[in-house]
Amino acid sequence: MKVLVKYSLKELEDYVESLGEKKFRAHQLFSWIYSKSAVDFDVMSDINKDFREKLKNDAKILDTKIKKKQVSSDGTIKYLIEFQDGNCAETVLMRFDNRSNLSACVSSQIGCYMGCDFCATAKRGFVRNLEPYEILSQILTIQQDTSLKITNVVFMGQGEPLNNFDNVCQAIKIINKYLNIGIRRITLSTCGIVPKIIELSNMELVPTLAVSLHCAQSNIRKTIMPVENKYNLDELKKSLIYYCEKSGKRVTLEYVLIGSLTDTKEMALKLCEYISDLKCNINLIPYNPIGVDKYKKPNKKDVMIFKYLLESQGKKVTVRLERGADIDAACGQLAGRI
Repeated sequence: MKVLVKYSLKELEDYVESLGEKKFRAHQLFSWIYSKSAVDFDVMSDINKDFREKLKNDAKILDTKIKKKQVSSDGTIKYLIEFQDGNCAETVLMRFDNRSNLSACVSSQIGCYMGCDFCATAKRGFVRNLEPYEILSQILTIQQDTSLKITNVVFMGQGEPLNNFDNVCQAIKIINKYLNIGIRRITLSTCGIVPKIIELSNMELVPTLAVSLHCAQSNIRKTIMPVENKYNLDELKKSLIYYCEKSGKRVTLEYVLIGSLTDTKEMALKLCEYISDLKCNINLIPYNPIGVDKYKKPNKKDVMIFKYLLESQGKKVTVRLERGADIDAACGQLAGRI
């Protein structure tokens, strides 16, 4: 069976012609798949019945299925999506009160080999990269299931996007062009793969960059993020300055506040020093438990003190709203297992 989401418009034109149909049918199909989030061929009312029957016998829109769906008390929805080879990854729909934005948090890999010590995905290990159409399928699956239009995409699900660079960049192009989601509404999160940050900065389409910093003291960062052993804080900062200069955008620094480890006044002052000459916003993330582990959540007082010290440097600082923690859909909790 052909999988239509794999096809570009030109490939879809070739395909419909192979079925004895005119090229314009490809544009109709394209509109149903990407603009209208069609679930199946029967809903395609402007395509004649004979052609729909040909399609049903020869093709399908997606080759993924929802293995499991969980709805949080705050409206967040987590999907465990199964791909054709039987492997699964998680994607999350995030909704916020009084906002029209609907964000899809997509995975770029099945598992991850970066080994961040506080992350559930890292505990699984690396399985494989996701293809561009598999990344796109996560968004289309959400839209088909909810009949809602995604407005923002964040590559903050399972995996390190910059370790799947070519596929992720191709997916960003498709999301931008076919789903009409502006590049400023697409965010890529990385733990700090320095050469790929440079390469990304030189792309024609440059997404908003979010960097999982999590600690501004090298010896401690090494204990929770092995990437520090290969690309240290100094190298990382140089690449972020380059990104800001090339793209004209600010970088977002993501910082997980782990109780009595990364949430102290000393760590806040280290971070203040690190960001003093960097165009950035800071997103503080209170640690989300991933089962029985050695880390703990920070208390609210320490979070507020940390935030105040950063704001004293004139930086924009937000504390991430906890979304979907009751279904293990919050930051660091995606494991991708049934």
